[in-house]
Amino acid sequence: MMNGFSELNDPDDQRRRFEEQEKLRRAGDEEAQRIDESYLEAMEHGMPPAAGIGIGIDRLLTILTDSASIKEVILFPTLRPKDSK
Repeated sequence: MMNGFSELNDPDDQRRRFEEQEKLRRAGDEEAQRIDESYLEAMEHGMPPAAGIGIGIDRLLTILTDSASIKEVILFPTLRPKDSK
């Protein structure tokens, strides 16, 4: 029904991940993340645990209205092709 997440708050682990991304970038992956030293420095000063959830209005309405399907509450449903009836 919803997405749950927790934020990475270990600067050493984050550095290793950035370094792996940098290797991918050097190998030709243009979308790989660069090392962000400012971000790592901020994390080293201390980042408290952070987590959360994300629930869409459509999913919440499905629960609140006891609907059988999310399709019943979507404001702008996908339209059928004109030749399909």
